[in-house]
Amino acid sequence: MFMATPAAWAAPQDFAFGVIGHATGATRGEDALRQAIAETDADNLAFVVVNGIKSASEGCDDALYNQRHELLAQAQNGVFMSLAGSDWITCRDREQRSDAIERLARMRDIFYSGEFSLGASRLPLLRQSLTPKFRSYAENTRWEVGNVLFATVNLPAGNNHFLLDGGRNNEFEDRLIANRNWLQHLFAFAALKKSAAIVFFCDGNPFGPAPKRSFFRTQRDGFAETRRLFSELAAKFPGRVLVVHGQAVKPKAASHILWSGNLGNVGSGERWLKIVVDDHLPQLFAVADADGERR
Repeated sequence: MFMATPAAWAAPQDFAFGVIGHATGATRGEDALRQAIAETDADNLAFVVVNGIKSASEGCDDALYNQRHELLAQAQNGVFMSLAGSDWITCRDREQRSDAIERLARMRDIFYSGEFSLGASRLPLLRQSLTPKFRSYAENTRWEVGNVLFATVNLPAGNNHFLLDGGRNNEFEDRLIANRNWLQHLFAFAALKKSAAIVFFCDGNPFGPAPKRSFFRTQRDGFAETRRLFSELAAKFPGRVLVVHGQAVKPKAASHILWSGNLGNVGSGERWLKIVVDDHLPQLFAVADADGERR
């Protein structure tokens, strides 16, 4: 059974959307985020996805979370949040113990409530948390523009938050189950709607290199199951599948979509990324710079 969906937001056949990456390594992440939002506000975009609201070097207190939420809420475009590992995984309490799980719950409370996007252009959305079994996973969100289905999926950079220490991977294992359900639902829903494409937004790159082998043991690839599922589901889907993640191979270099059959991926890097959806393109999607030039 599929969750009911609001009517797709009206849009022309050709449109563009923006993706803002978190300020990797920056100590003044708010300035970088504010500038990127101002630049995307000035562009003609259907919506903007923000991949993470802070860098790993910034604090994790409620005041910072609330300030960044207010900043996103003031954007002119509709804004969707894609949760990043830097938002919660590196957080520590006063005793310098991991505070990741509590901060993850707080991020969900602050950023993932309601039935519309943030920003002035309020686009309707649906969350995986509408399913009782997965009520915690409000960050997994879907929406539609034209004949394209868009969705966020919680896949944090840093090996998908898989921890080496035995007995401490409850968060990873539970989210693995939730994400599997989410991807299966999205592909089935898109097939039912005869969507032209599905676009996923996540933090970590599920198609990146596997973790390096340590001297003592082999690190488990935290993205292995998700990568395999993407490949299996995309192979059965007649349309295009694009995964937009926050891990550019060369952050300073121009981003390009890497295609393998109908499955593509691209990293947002340090600057905001503009992606054009054009029915006249054989691959449907193209990366464009601020002047609209496609590459």
